[in-house]
Amino acid sequence: MAVLLTNTQIEELQQLIGSEWVFTDRETCVQYGHDETEDLQFPPQVVVKPGSTADISLIMAWANAHQIPVTPIGAQTGLSGGALSVHGGIGLSLARFNRIIQIDEQNLQVTVEPAVITQVLREAVAEKGLLYPVDPSSQGSCWIGGNVAENSGGARAVKYGVTKDYVLNLEVVLADGSVIWTGANTLKNSTGYNLTQLMVGSEGTLGIITKIVLKLIPNNPYNILMLVPFHEANEACQAVSAIFRAGIVPSALEFMERDALTWTLRYVDGIALQVPDHIQAHLLIEVDGQYPEWLMSDAEKIMQVVENYTIDEVLFADTTDQKNALWKMRRAVGEAVKSNSIYREVDTVVPRFELPNLMQQIKQIGDKYGFQSVCYGHAGDGNLHVNIIKGSLSDEQWQHEVPKGIAEIFTYTVSLGGTLSGEHGIGLVQKEYMPLTFSPTSLQLMMGIKQLFDPNGIVNPGKIFPQKS
Repeated sequence: MAVLLTNTQIEELQQLIGSEWVFTDRETCVQYGHDETEDLQFPPQVVVKPGSTADISLIMAWANAHQIPVTPIGAQTGLSGGALSVHGGIGLSLARFNRIIQIDEQNLQVTVEPAVITQVLREAVAEKGLLYPVDPSSQGSCWIGGNVAENSGGARAVKYGVTKDYVLNLEVVLADGSVIWTGANTLKNSTGYNLTQLMVGSEGTLGIITKIVLKLIPNNPYNILMLVPFHEANEACQAVSAIFRAGIVPSALEFMERDALTWTLRYVDGIALQVPDHIQAHLLIEVDGQYPEWLMSDAEKIMQVVENYTIDEVLFADTTDQKNALWKMRRAVGEAVKSNSIYREVDTVVPRFELPNLMQQIKQIGDKYGFQSVCYGHAGDGNLHVNIIKGSLSDEQWQHEVPKGIAEIFTYTVSLGGTLSGEHGIGLVQKEYMPLTFSPTSLQLMMGIKQLFDPNGIVNPGKIFPQKS
């Protein structure tokens, strides 16, 4: 049930941070009422745009005293509904927190505010010869703060890890307005509970992140990128684990089944690539490093592996333009799928050896419930994005039959040793499936942590936990 602020309360908010940063007009509220999750709309009643940690502290203390829900809103690129104001109240836009505060070249660290665009950060540190390797497909529009909130991954997580592996310290405003730093700007820290890692992936439900200290690494200047076409999607999935068992750790290993690729080629201009009828999937494989000769050796070993399967000619990207085109194609898959139809995305992840089994079962479940799925993702991590297409399905099927299929996909994923989300989070749309992977005791522990941080339940309410909680 949505909470409604009175006119007097809105005036109090205006007095706290300035009337020019408090918005109640319908156009602004609707603008901040969605992310990239399906076609869902949950506008806040009020949008506020604070400009400092002190502003947020005042807002949170006031909201907590009045028990007004506050939903932190970032770049609105999320895919699990984490930024949706499902209980109305205040939509807290972090848009003004967009500074790279310091690039510390001596200690290989960077301090940023949450609204810094991920690609902007990556390019800024690259100018110093450094690398922040986390590269979600939406890196050109998503923000670092959202990456921390969702523990985002990306194509190169297979070698370099995900967001949690680079967060050293966080400044956080808690529900009651208190401001804390969660850790220290050190590479090792065995001092008390790890509050930093607790905040990473908490989806904005425990507090508002206002500053982020990230670890950087030296840049690897050389890479080889290849696109391998497979006659059978199942064989492409089998090859993923085989590459690692051969002793190779690629910097990226991406899977795209046929529809994902052909839809993207229609959606993105300027990519000259033909997909013959007999090709059912592709692997996009990258190796990187300091020495070209080592990379050539890795590429040769990869070729020895994939030649054990039924493949067509492997495309090696010879130029920077060719590499950029292939990455542009891969990063556009989600947008291409969305442009074709209303869809729901399921962000499964399993041990990589189980990918063939997961892929096969997804298709069987789709046949059972009458829906088409388009699969792609970070196969090197065992992370498969399953886009379920509405297409010609009736509203009745979409609302009642498809969720049954999703539950079966998740149940099977868990049975393989996997879990519900690899990088998109639980948010609003996956929360009812949480009991499939967590015991009642585990869920109670998590809800107890939420209660401790946010006793009045005002910080991003309605997310992560099943409705009865």
